[in-house]
Amino acid sequence: DAIALVEEIEKGEPLITASCKEHIIHLVRRLQEKLEEKEDHKFYLFKVLRAHILPLTNVAFNKSGSRFITGSYDRTCKVWDTASGEELRTLEGHGNVVYAIAFNNPYGDKIATGSFDKTCKLWSTETGKCYHTFRGHSAEIVCLSFNLQSTLVATGSMDTTAKLWDIEKGEEVVTLSGHSAEIIALSFNTTGDRIITGSFDHIVAVWEVGTGRLLHTLIGHRGEISSAQFNWDCSLIVTGSMDKTCMLWNAMTGTHIATLTGHSDEILDVCFDYAGQRIATASADGSARVYNAETKECIAKLEGHGGEISKVCFNPKGNRILTASSDKTARLWDAATGHYLQILEGHTDEIFSCAFNYKGDIIITGSKDNTCRIWH
Repeated sequence: DAIALVEEIEKGEPLITASCKEHIIHLVRRLQEKLEEKEDHKFYLFKVLRAHILPLTNVAFNKSGSRFITGSYDRTCKVWDTASGEELRTLEGHGNVVYAIAFNNPYGDKIATGSFDKTCKLWSTETGKCYHTFRGHSAEIVCLSFNLQSTLVATGSMDTTAKLWDIEKGEEVVTLSGHSAEIIALSFNTTGDRIITGSFDHIVAVWEVGTGRLLHTLIGHRGEISSAQFNWDCSLIVTGSMDKTCMLWNAMTGTHIATLTGHSDEILDVCFDYAGQRIATASADGSARVYNAETKECIAKLEGHGGEISKVCFNPKGNRILTASSDKTARLWDAATGHYLQILEGHTDEIFSCAFNYKGDIIITGSKDNTCRIWH
């Protein structure tokens, strides 16, 4: 009952006044409609983009999915129009591989590129102008992320440090040092006051963004960290490791909650759904798994790929899972049952990147075959 729900929220939320109550009831009803929509969307290949002359490194959407970007060994990042599949601009200026790329979602007016040339550049999505070049790392930048507030960009490097940079001023804010090996994963929480870094030293560190203070070290994995993420309400952290396990941690205290086991080889990627209720893992054993974040039970095994799965993601609604594999295919699965729904075939080499747009009706896959495919 939408009205009862909003009245319940109203009791505990002083920001919800009588004047905006009607609007919130309307939003809750829209959400109900969305959740009830029957979904049997079949994806078809819309376009193959011969994106770069050298292999791609990564692909990323803006929030609405109207634009996406590709990074490449050819030292450029390209901006594409999703609807037409046309190249809008090429961001040139790096002296080496453009490896890590991101939009400042939800805004999408800026792009950050992290390169093996040890710098990170900040660009205008609309004009392609380079606002800033962030210098300071002494080795390759391999991961980066904007905070949701779009005030900072974080870079993680092979030099064992991560750095936070001020987007407006174009200056370094703080260096996060403490790891004893390369940092290959980093992630802000939703509120933007914490950031986690995952390293080849087997440790995930939790840092306070404002001060750069080390708050917690999540110690327990026995292999390199491959991936680490907060859930949406910032209460949990999930980590995946080469030790074949995935671990769940209390984000506030840094204490270990559970170890999710079952994979027979390295875990290459982990993620939460938006609601933070489910966790998906992708492994070199060729399978993916879905765990319930509350009960820690494995609720589904996604089996069928003929090679390692390097990427896994939920659609925004949380009812579908997409996996990208070295078997040259991507697969779509039902998140609740683990049944496979569709195989996206056609790439001629391994797929290392896949993404949904925010509506969940467009998929992009990036492959070692130097192409990017748009599926509708």
